[in-house]
Amino acid sequence: MDWMLTGGRVLGEAGLEARPLALAGGRIAEAAAPGARAFDAAGLVLVPGIVDAHGDGFERNLSPRPGVLFDVETALIETDRQCAANGITTAYLALTISWEPGLRSLETARDVIGALERLRPALLTDLRVQIRWEVMALDAAEQVEAWLELDPTPAIAFNDHFTGMVKAPAPDAPEFEARMGRDIPKYAARAGMSVEAYMALVARIEARMAESPAIVARIAARAAELGVPRLAHDEKTHAERARHRALGIGVSEFPLTREAAAEAVSAGEPTVLGAPNVLRGGSHIGALGAEEAAKAGLCSALASDYFYPAPLLAASRLAGPDLCGLGSAWALVSSGPANALGLTDRGRLAPGLRGDVLALSFAGGRARVEAAFSAGNLVYAAGFARAGG
Repeated sequence: MDWMLTGGRVLGEAGLEARPLALAGGRIAEAAAPGARAFDAAGLVLVPGIVDAHGDGFERNLSPRPGVLFDVETALIETDRQCAANGITTAYLALTISWEPGLRSLETARDVIGALERLRPALLTDLRVQIRWEVMALDAAEQVEAWLELDPTPAIAFNDHFTGMVKAPAPDAPEFEARMGRDIPKYAARAGMSVEAYMALVARIEARMAESPAIVARIAARAAELGVPRLAHDEKTHAERARHRALGIGVSEFPLTREAAAEAVSAGEPTVLGAPNVLRGGSHIGALGAEEAAKAGLCSALASDYFYPAPLLAASRLAGPDLCGLGSAWALVSSGPANALGLTDRGRLAPGLRGDVLALSFAGGRARVEAAFSAGNLVYAAGFARAGG
């Protein structure tokens, strides 16, 4: 269906402009198509749809309590609806492939990817996969490599939470290093195991640590061949960023320190931080503050991380009460993540790009999605009718 949105202010390259916005054939158009439906955007701000580079909030729909798993298709349908209501028109589901059983197992990942492929034609938003591969999940490597050829193209994030779990932190270690060992009971519960059985599994995995570097290099090289975006998770030092760069992993995802983020930025590489970090006024694990990083030019993109409302609300907060900073703030949740992931067809409101558009109201400094268009289709409207014939 084609649309003409009138009466609103459109976020463009020069800031907010009072002008109409046309959607035709699923894309942003120069002019309205014959027979286009009208949408009254009076009093609203029109912005590009949010591109979420990393979100694992879908896990709460799949497993709302440890050891409780719901139907995968039901969980994905609910996730799709949550994304639409929160303005996320492109979402990379951060699907963890771990060496653990349970929620983050290879088997669960297969179920999610299979369900996503079945549901895709009926989804409201563009749900994609971020293959969040734990680099000690060595037995999953062959499947991970095969998934690099998914359509639409996935992203792959290289994660190493295992080393922090088995390495004793220094007495003065920051919280993000010291917490791993303390959280083992939580990890065991998530995997559906006793702590004793979980630690026995950890010992078996630890014995194979020397195998990981060569497999990481192989998968990174294959991802580069296929044009799959490559992200490195939780970097702490400039040396880690440089090591990943040498492997062709060009995006720093959730850098834990200013040092790591600055190393990425100095090389012209994108950095992705968590939008909940902005809303909470800092990292809950004592890592780099996202608002601080954004103001210092060390953040290219904000991701939902574990809370789908966060990108919308974080961008609203960074824009300021008078919206004077809306252009730069909104870029962190639209063009910034789109550029980081190589999505050249979205993230801005320009003719020819995908028709992903949000109509926002602002009250008390808080953004609210009044309507969301995904590929030119009205997929969400908040409790009132603005669409005419």
